[in-house]
Amino acid sequence: MPGRGRVGRVTRLIAVTGATGALGRRVAERLAGADGVALRLVVRDASRAPDVEGAEVVANPGGYADPAGLTAALAGVSTLYLVSAAEAEDRLQQHVDAVDAAVTAGVQRIVYTSFLNASPHAVFTLVRQHAATEARIAATGVRATFLRHSMYADFVPFFATVGDGRAVIAAPAGEGRTSFVSRDDLADVAAAVLLDDSTALDGQALAVTGPEALSMSEAATVLSEITGRPVEYRDQTVEEAWATRRPSGHPDWEIEGWVTSYLAIAAGELATVSDVVPRLTGRPALTVAEHLRRHPEDWANLR
Repeated sequence: MPGRGRVGRVTRLIAVTGATGALGRRVAERLAGADGVALRLVVRDASRAPDVEGAEVVANPGGYADPAGLTAALAGVSTLYLVSAAEAEDRLQQHVDAVDAAVTAGVQRIVYTSFLNASPHAVFTLVRQHAATEARIAATGVRATFLRHSMYADFVPFFATVGDGRAVIAAPAGEGRTSFVSRDDLADVAAAVLLDDSTALDGQALAVTGPEALSMSEAATVLSEITGRPVEYRDQTVEEAWATRRPSGHPDWEIEGWVTSYLAIAAGELATVSDVVPRLTGRPALTVAEHLRRHPEDWANLR
């Protein structure tokens, strides 16, 4: 199996999946050099892995859909940071295969990136997959912590469509609120959880959120202030939401996920605000405005 780097004498080995992505990369960087820990980055393509000092890189080209390859990639791993798969029609099966591979490999602890208020009955259809994945992990008996992320703060600019010098967020979210969270904060929380090998967090589902819950109208105002481009929110009916998204050519299951994410906001399922970020990192969570000022690349589409 292709790999680079070497694991030395350490207390335990932590593996990070999805390390080429925006979240996994951040987590890997925060774990680098931690005392008593070796780090393994499990990626599809070793050439795209982040250059993290001391980290071993192991390529598993088949990803979660290749349980045998993933089992081999996780050999010797004590703790697994399992980043949820990209949205796909078979996403849940990928998660099941990944969990089973981890257990077969002898992984003792799984830290899984779930979603806020994960439930089999969630309005947001894709969140039901997270609930099912949590249940699968719990059924294995391995130590586990579920990091239930709120919606990413960097998604806010991509809600907006630009035209005639203005930008519009059109969605069926009503006056519902969302506790948007920065991926910087998610990575800091993940690192804190992964480095704490006590049993204090075992079996816990932590709601990892931003410091405030914004309506879409308020999110539009924040975007206007940060980007200098006028942004407004227009509430849609469900029918309008489907009609405006169908021309994208994406499959119905994916469009349903987009539409129900907004309906979940309207239903109040994304409004939870927790103290997890300050409690585990020792500093306040970033607001949407603070995140966007820190990462202007996240709103390049509105320039």
